[in-house]
Amino acid sequence: MGTPEFGAIILKGLIENNYKPSLVITVPDRPVGRKQIITPPPVKVVAKENNIPYLQPENLKLITNDIKKENPDLIIVAAYGKIIPKEIIDIPKYKTINVHPSLLPKYRGSAPIQAAILNGDKVTGTTIMLIGEKLDAGPIIAQEEVKLNGNETAQDLHDKLAEISINLLIKIMPKWIKKEIKEKQQDENRASYYKEMKKEDGKIDWSKSAEEIERKIRAFTPWPGSYTFWEKDKKEIRINILKSRLFISPTPKTYSIGKVLVVPQNEIGIQCGKDFLVIEELQIEGKNKTKAEDFIKGHMDFIGTILK
Repeated sequence: MGTPEFGAIILKGLIENNYKPSLVITVPDRPVGRKQIITPPPVKVVAKENNIPYLQPENLKLITNDIKKENPDLIIVAAYGKIIPKEIIDIPKYKTINVHPSLLPKYRGSAPIQAAILNGDKVTGTTIMLIGEKLDAGPIIAQEEVKLNGNETAQDLHDKLAEISINLLIKIMPKWIKKEIKEKQQDENRASYYKEMKKEDGKIDWSKSAEEIERKIRAFTPWPGSYTFWEKDKKEIRINILKSRLFISPTPKTYSIGKVLVVPQNEIGIQCGKDFLVIEELQIEGKNKTKAEDFIKGHMDFIGTILK
């Protein structure tokens, strides 16, 4: 069971390692993008490419009997995005397991990858756990850590954790089936949750420190993205900030929060609540992305304005 690219990577890894599922379950096709084109979830695409039967129910309870007919030994869940009913959890001989890209009980919920970057963690990882009725709270089967270098975007970390996850899953599955692994309960006192990100969460608050904003830009790449507004000719122009770096000011804040400056490398510096954020790459909504130096050449009136 899975839906987005993370689930698709896990499915590909299972197939490549001779664990081809007898059935794939994912969500229905959804409208995507500005044009709202009906698009299949990535997991469905992989299933079709490999001639694996698939189901796309709105409500999992509607396919309980279909799953029972498959008589699965094991159900593997990876980023499915829906609560799984107990009557389905209990079907497999070797239970229902979940692949979750955090070191549980830290960062339960739907945004563990973004959470690790937002909080400036030095270490994160992946967890394989038993599915329970409570979100991401089941007993842990296995975990693996990965160190962060402080430059990863959410996409970078997503890809790294997906690779680590499938390798760990392939490693532990035979042991799990042979009952050579004893699961351990999670410590509820250490549990934390992160909700699903929304598009509006990407708006930058320049009163935050430059360090916090830089982490947010990486955590929200590629989605929901980070943006600000530039007022020009009495119109608000949305600007997406694609790449940035921290510049620690040697002096206390001297400019208005959100003020646009030019730094020596002909890049853009923004006064934050603390320190400066240097913008390396940006994009006016609906236009092509551009390097800061090139953007300044075409928009000299950008300098000195206050971003909102």
